[in-house]
Amino acid sequence: MKSHAYAAAPLLALAYSLVPSIVHAEEAGDDQTIIVTAPDITDAAETRARQTPGGTDVVSHQDYADKSVVSLRDTLAFSPGVYLQPRYGQEVRISIRGSGLSRGFHMRGLTLLQDGVPINLADDNGDFQELEPIFFDHLEVYRGANALRFGSGTLGGAVNGVTPTGRTAEGIYLRGDVGSFDSVRGLVSAGVASEQVDAWGAISADTSDGDRDHAKRHSLRFHGNAGLNISEVASTRFYASVNHIRQELPGALTMAEALTTPRIAAAASVAGDQARDVDSLRLQNRTRFDWGSLALDVGGFVNAKSLYHPIFQVVDQESADRGGFFRLDYDGGMIAATVGGELRVGDTASKRFVNLAGKRGAKTFEAEQDARTATLYGELRLTPVEPLTLVAGGIYADGKRRQAIVFNSAAPAQTGTVGRADFNAFSPKFGLLLEPVADVQLYANYSRSVEFPGFNELAQIASFVPLDPQRAWTAEVGTRGRAGALSWDLSLYRADIEGEMLQFSVGPDIPASTFNAGRTRHEGIEAALEWNPADWLRLRQVYAYSDFRFRGDAEFGHNRLPIVPEHMYRAELRLGTDALHIAPNLEWVPDGPFADYRNRVRTPGYALLGVTGGARIAEGIDAFVDIRNVTGKKAIGDISAAIVVTPASAVYYPVERRAVSAGLRARF
Repeated sequence: MKSHAYAAAPLLALAYSLVPSIVHAEEAGDDQTIIVTAPDITDAAETRARQTPGGTDVVSHQDYADKSVVSLRDTLAFSPGVYLQPRYGQEVRISIRGSGLSRGFHMRGLTLLQDGVPINLADDNGDFQELEPIFFDHLEVYRGANALRFGSGTLGGAVNGVTPTGRTAEGIYLRGDVGSFDSVRGLVSAGVASEQVDAWGAISADTSDGDRDHAKRHSLRFHGNAGLNISEVASTRFYASVNHIRQELPGALTMAEALTTPRIAAAASVAGDQARDVDSLRLQNRTRFDWGSLALDVGGFVNAKSLYHPIFQVVDQESADRGGFFRLDYDGGMIAATVGGELRVGDTASKRFVNLAGKRGAKTFEAEQDARTATLYGELRLTPVEPLTLVAGGIYADGKRRQAIVFNSAAPAQTGTVGRADFNAFSPKFGLLLEPVADVQLYANYSRSVEFPGFNELAQIASFVPLDPQRAWTAEVGTRGRAGALSWDLSLYRADIEGEMLQFSVGPDIPASTFNAGRTRHEGIEAALEWNPADWLRLRQVYAYSDFRFRGDAEFGHNRLPIVPEHMYRAELRLGTDALHIAPNLEWVPDGPFADYRNRVRTPGYALLGVTGGARIAEGIDAFVDIRNVTGKKAIGDISAAIVVTPASAVYYPVERRAVSAGLRARF
């Protein structure tokens, strides 16, 4: 793998991590035993969530501190409505309300952000591997059109990972864990603050052989930020992220293989030494002007990324994205409003080569890809009487995708061919929020979402395929609140979709093709219930009902859409206190989903048992253990959808095998 401009990335990470040493820091309290103790920051996020007339939640670091934090699955497992299934390493399928439903790789239909700045590429596709969950103080999940405040107009919504600052996480924090499959993970972070300046930085390292053959991974990551209070009104914060990720790909298996020999890798993956290697650098700034009832955030970002990806061929891409954003918030009590906008522009030099056991052979394809996505959004919140808030808003989005073919060995006549697609759409939103009694909310909303296709959909192998945007109208009603020891979050939604972008597998090694479906419908229930009667007892439960299907399709009738099971349930019972506790957990899928659009092949259901635990070793030092799939259950966790599935179809990913990890975390 060539390192290009990223060869110095680890050195840059180390240098930046030393920045805090120039600022005086006070010693952190002994009772801080996790990465950050910042209740004010989390409380502010939860207040914003409660002001939203729709499905939202905030996930605190404390909720997953005892887990081996490898992927977003480990942080969002108990976020209602978020469907996450691991494939290998940090590769997971992530979907909310069926977003990017059949995307068998990478991610679509969600806006992923870090500290409020999107990591999606300019064509809206994204690699969630560039988010390091172990860095986060908390995550904000805004489902569907409720993510308008992040400038998102997608079906799924937005997930924003918020990292600590020198003010919220002073001192030094260390974490290390080891586990099955020769897995080792470590984290070092430090935060310092003075009256005007603060800084925080963290380095994480991860290595593992993986729970399948040809699934080794290792990564080195850095994230840091430095803030300056310019005046009583103005403040600014600079962020930097560096990622060095190496991941072997074990590939998909047949159903028989996944259910009997889940450890093996696909033969094609081994022969082609298939992998996804990423080096990326992200720099961003957010500057805030706060005049009390009126606040303005402005900023910009630059993302540079190198992808070396041996699959059916060797995909070799260098991309650079840059952009800017603004957000103006006004809170006048009875009337509140938000106006914002964002511009993302990106260039990708895309090449493909014959795959010679993971190395480049003869060049087969070269193209220049340019993308632009711009949004302008606004929301008005009116509170005519104290318990009732009315909300109206909308987002206008404009997009361009352009590909110029420089070379194509399969069709030399295509040299110089330019494919272009331009899109624009306006998506309104209406909602109401009612709080009849303290700590109990009822809400309803009706909204439109539009998703533009990206290069993974448009530039299929070599041809530039004309695809329409995916458009949906979604109705949602729900409630959230707390009564004594019980707290709940319940949403019912129905999305009627036109032109849903669906994918299907076209071969054992070739990326999926995409088509616009006619009419489809996604409807379901997102539910979370927590019972916390005492400090030593907490029961968490999440349940999702997902009824996703075609509506009168000429070929598929009213068939169910594949991938996501109709019912999914997770529960965790925590017994004990921080001094000593144990938490058994369960994931239950009564019936597996269909693997094909014709609904002829269905995967079996399963139940996975796990347990986490922890103990206070000394002041500021905690030990933890995480045991997954205790019984060694063999089951299918994820699928790459296909039109027709046979016993020879290699489209299945087994669930994680039994694994044990343990570690220590300490704050000084």
